[in-house]
Amino acid sequence: MTDVLIVGYGPVGQVAAILLAQRGFTVQVVEKWATPYSMPRAVSYDGEASRVLAACDLGDTLDPVCELSGEYTWKNGFGRTLLHVKVAEDGPTGWPDSISFYQPGLEAALAARGAALPGVRVLRGVEVTDLADHGDHVEVAAVDADGTPRTFTADWVLGCDGANSFVRRWLGATVTDLGFGYDWLVCDVVLNEPVEFKPNNLQICDPARPRTAVSAGPDHRRWEFMRVPGETLEEFQTEASVWRLLGLFDITPATARLDRYGVYTTQACYADTWRSGRVFLAGDAAHVMPPFLGQGMSSGFRDVINLAWKLDLVRRGLADATLLDTYEVERKAHVQHAIRMSIDSGKVICETDPKQAAGRDSVMLAALRRRTQQKHARSLREAIVDGVLHRRPDGTPAPRAGDPVPQGRVAAGGRTGRFDDVVGGGFVLITRADPAAALDDAATAFLDALDVRRVTVRPADAAAPAMPADAAGTDVVDLDGVYLTYLAGADADAVLVRPDFYVFGVAAGPTGLAALVDDLRQQVSARVPQP
Repeated sequence: MTDVLIVGYGPVGQVAAILLAQRGFTVQVVEKWATPYSMPRAVSYDGEASRVLAACDLGDTLDPVCELSGEYTWKNGFGRTLLHVKVAEDGPTGWPDSISFYQPGLEAALAARGAALPGVRVLRGVEVTDLADHGDHVEVAAVDADGTPRTFTADWVLGCDGANSFVRRWLGATVTDLGFGYDWLVCDVVLNEPVEFKPNNLQICDPARPRTAVSAGPDHRRWEFMRVPGETLEEFQTEASVWRLLGLFDITPATARLDRYGVYTTQACYADTWRSGRVFLAGDAAHVMPPFLGQGMSSGFRDVINLAWKLDLVRRGLADATLLDTYEVERKAHVQHAIRMSIDSGKVICETDPKQAAGRDSVMLAALRRRTQQKHARSLREAIVDGVLHRRPDGTPAPRAGDPVPQGRVAAGGRTGRFDDVVGGGFVLITRADPAAALDDAATAFLDALDVRRVTVRPADAAAPAMPADAAGTDVVDLDGVYLTYLAGADADAVLVRPDFYVFGVAAGPTGLAALVDDLRQQVSARVPQP
């Protein structure tokens, strides 16, 4: 018997296993492929994904397989710049807004982290064939590569088994398809000699042949070419076609090695059901989107960190199982924003009608002339609009509830660094002043049961406080003014942050703080010892 059985061990399943095991869960992973896939698929992730990876105790250890995405430029078929973005190195999450990475290297690092956790057990070459939800546990049937049957029992099952998910089919979940399908030839290339690419990431919006050249992590590059009208799939996906198209970028067999190539068809869809009883979906099993904004894997990471803290509260008896209903409520609405933005970008990129492309170019060039050069990418960070959020008396979410909370540098106890590194993860109550006087014994007991860290932020000119042995309550110096600025902008004295880095709610004054904590207690149906 295991707490959670995860079906699928790609990056989303790996992150899920780590986040759960770090919370004390036993995790059984079943992966049908005997060995990890040796080629990259995703090539970028965003600042929120970096923050989740840091919560997995990886963070800067991924440097050998990652690099800053740097500049991202869109040009038209005549070489004129339509859009130029410099990706922020210090985005609002405390991490770069976009990272380019080599996926096999990332998966190896995640697998090593999972292997270091005593609660994680991974079985490869085992395929799930059936599930049975018995109400208080799930029975999972599977077969080894040689056909030997296996049976597993778990409290919960999480399907991270990709776009062709068996778990989604078992759930009988219908899929909303937004109908955005184009064939692209993906070419992963290793250059014989190092070359500096400026810009590091290039999108050519040429109606004659939309094409892309991007980083796939240190020492790896990816080129992509869209199949255009009148071109057959058979002629498009040959190796001769690959080298002919790479020649558009002066890449030849004499200068580079072709690691792999293949055609994929873009999709934009999401499952209509993400949970049934004790079985859940996450990552590509729950949603697939066009790749143009690099949000697919990042969205999967947001899925599993959302679910992990909710399962933790239920397992520890601090919340009723109905809390798990909010997983689908929050994530399905949230991911649709990323899907829509990816489609919007794709519509610009994939235009093959010369007249429509000329009109697009005119609009984008005029927009570029009207503003100064864009220095930073527009943030894709989106608020949660429903779910476990502080409420007004009429039941609607209160102002700032659902915000993605920023991360700045702080100092305490002789340490200086990102807030998450210095303070730690989980629920965090950030205040301008010591909250003790505003909270009665019941509220304090509730916060202690949830392991809520109470952090009082001081201005940058304050002396760095000592970090107490009990880090449930501490003072930190807000070195960059991130937290004091956020509180001032919200007209608040306190912000209560969820373990997935989204704001539960803000409060002004002692009465507001007490109400904020009490609202969380009611929403999670917490059962805590009374003083």
